[in-house]
Amino acid sequence: MDTMTEIVESPTKKRRDTSLEAAGAEFLVLGHLLLERIPSYKTYSNFPGYDIIATNPERNTSARVQVKSRVDTGFDGTIINNFDTDFVVLAALNRGFRNGPRKGDTGVRRPDFYVFPIEYILQVRDPSNPWGKIVRSRLTGLEDYQDRWDLIRDFLNR
Repeated sequence: MDTMTEIVESPTKKRRDTSLEAAGAEFLVLGHLLLERIPSYKTYSNFPGYDIIATNPERNTSARVQVKSRVDTGFDGTIINNFDTDFVVLAALNRGFRNGPRKGDTGVRRPDFYVFPIEYILQVRDPSNPWGKIVRSRLTGLEDYQDRWDLIRDFLNR
């Protein structure tokens, strides 16, 4: 039995089911791409490595987009095990602090989106981390990638 299974099955520490939030994050990213006039569609089968295909029909190009979501405000990182994609979009959903409000601040706010080329992710990951977790402190220049939908557009225009 692997470590993840043990944690999920542990009677003292159950993992939260965030499948609805994860699906919502994929649709939020899809919506942003469409609003940016980047024709895109969601993959409805379980495609390893990506969740959305962004396209440029005029140039006959496409980009694979993996969506990673963090429900809690102030996320500490994300887990990425499959790098068979062109972009990773981290959707920080900001649905509140894990342990409740902090001095009257619920932490609930609009989601933030970070658009990372896969080359960046490969540079910042810690290959020795057995879970594939990329801690936030390794995401150098995080703000430079916020709402950078243009990176996907430029990739498609090459």
